[in-house]
Amino acid sequence: MSDLPSHHNWIAFGIAVAAAIVFGIVVTAVGAFVSRLAVRTHAHFTTLPARLRRPFRVLLLVVFDWIAVHVTLPAPAAVRHAVDHGFLILTIVAAAWFASRMLLFFEDIGVSRYRLDVPDNRVARRVHTQMTILRRLTVVAIVIVAVAAILLSYPEVRVVGASVLASAGVVSVIAGLAAQSTLGNLFAGLQLAFNGAIRVDDVVVVQGEWGRIEEITLTYIVVHIWDDRRLVLPSTYFTTQPFENWTRHSAELLGSVDFDLDWRVEPARMREQLDLILAHTDLWDGRVKVLQVTDAVGGFVHVRILLTARDSPTLFDLRCHVRESMIAWIQRESDISLPRQRVIVGEAPKRAAARTAAAPPQAPAEGLFTGSFEAIRRADHFTQGEALAEAADAQADEGPTEES
Repeated sequence: MSDLPSHHNWIAFGIAVAAAIVFGIVVTAVGAFVSRLAVRTHAHFTTLPARLRRPFRVLLLVVFDWIAVHVTLPAPAAVRHAVDHGFLILTIVAAAWFASRMLLFFEDIGVSRYRLDVPDNRVARRVHTQMTILRRLTVVAIVIVAVAAILLSYPEVRVVGASVLASAGVVSVIAGLAAQSTLGNLFAGLQLAFNGAIRVDDVVVVQGEWGRIEEITLTYIVVHIWDDRRLVLPSTYFTTQPFENWTRHSAELLGSVDFDLDWRVEPARMREQLDLILAHTDLWDGRVKVLQVTDAVGGFVHVRILLTARDSPTLFDLRCHVRESMIAWIQRESDISLPRQRVIVGEAPKRAAARTAAAPPQAPAEGLFTGSFEAIRRADHFTQGEALAEAADAQADEGPTEES
């Protein structure tokens, strides 16, 4: 007869646990239905029920089962205490999972407002870079808090907590010295995420390699090289070594196409041909188009063409297109411009000198920093306003025009 109450107690325990499981499933189903109705009018929240369903269901089932076991478990006090402690650990883990999913969801909502598939996405890339770091910090912080809560649930850990805190200074110094490199990369990653030096999708030149920033973590940076290689560098590299960032303020770039040609080259005809080439391509953005003779030594004339494009890949293709088209034109219609090596024996012919003396002087062509208002504005960035001031003085000296 003494075993009968115990048998009934175990039956009651099983019924209570089953009822808790059923009740938890019903509550999660009702909560999912209500949340779907509530977020139907908000496009950003439509994925909330799907992302929180599992952690919310696990959390409710653990809590309800904990209550049912605590109330109905027919076991000694020591066993009940151990079971309660196990459910406490499970509750902390489930709550950490639920909290991380919730925080990551709201972070995704915030970053979804900034699109990367638009031409001017500099702000969006900065926000995505910062949110990538914040997501990792969020998960790390929640895991640390959960582990700390689990450890503090043991009375032994709470007892030794005072002595651990007392020796925290020594431990921090030892840990800092042992993990100096890791901590340096960690702080460098945080610095890069918020100072705007680099962002995800920035085009950079690092160690002579041209590529884009593919991933920024707390300790390393992944650069996607143009030939599909990946260059993995520690975060401290970008805070201690120089590198080129081609898209820090905008993606627009200026590039050059260089030729070493014969002294009989005709820059004026080359400019006309350059105009024809650029008129039949969409690669040029129309901002800068300059052809200048930048050097004339060593038996060759150095001709440099400066062009602009909307981004670095377009600029690369534009430079190749102009170079190929200009080479074809020189071979076809201006073969006298092809570079040659000469050996002059005796006195130079006087006929060429007479022809040069009889040639009328040519007006200076529009340059990169002179000849037009846009060129003067470009020079103004390097002369602290002197270029525009001199242009204004020159216009004032000329006096009022006939139109005025």
